[in-house]
Amino acid sequence: MAQFSRIEVATAMKETGMIPLFFSNNLELSKNVLKACYDGGARLMEFTARGDFAHEVFGELTKYAVKELPGMIMGVGSVTDAAAASLYMALGANFIVTPVLREDIAIACNRRKVLWSPGCGTLTEITKAEELGCEIVKLFPGDIYGPQFVKGIKGPQPWTSVMPTGGVSPTKENLSAWFSAGVTCVGMGSQLISSDIIKNKDYVKLEQDVKNAIALIKEIRK
Repeated sequence: MAQFSRIEVATAMKETGMIPLFFSNNLELSKNVLKACYDGGARLMEFTARGDFAHEVFGELTKYAVKELPGMIMGVGSVTDAAAASLYMALGANFIVTPVLREDIAIACNRRKVLWSPGCGTLTEITKAEELGCEIVKLFPGDIYGPQFVKGIKGPQPWTSVMPTGGVSPTKENLSAWFSAGVTCVGMGSQLISSDIIKNKDYVKLEQDVKNAIALIKEIRK
């Protein structure tokens, strides 16, 4: 069962402005990455469940977060059907992120009052997601659409909250472009948690990079 309400999750997304994205089937590595992000100031983590036995890793990682990292909101990405969404919610997922818009996932999450964020690429899809109760829409893949797309849809629909994933990097130029266009928050994967950081197990650098990204977002939003 979710530890945080969907209102609390949406508020945290808006306040921090950033969600790190990560997947590994190595539990100890995942714990170290999660703690570095937490120590850097991140309060949400999207575990992009793309590998075999991902649910087992996520379950243990969530137990670790509940016990050791107070206030850390654990969610799952790359969820493709309602059965998977239900499984991860049973394992403690506080939010569900999907690559596409699926009504079955919306129903499963809404039934449990868990925030869900579907990948959308058109205004029609975004509108449909909002009709199904979506608070924050995932723009995916973000680098295909870009900040100009966000600016365009915010004209007729200023109430729409957007979270681009893909094509977001922790640089002032990139983040400024997205937030100036009107995004609510951004999702960052390999541009933040790089292969070099993982290879070298440089968790100190990861903590600092997360801290820097959050500070940049705060500065941009002033």
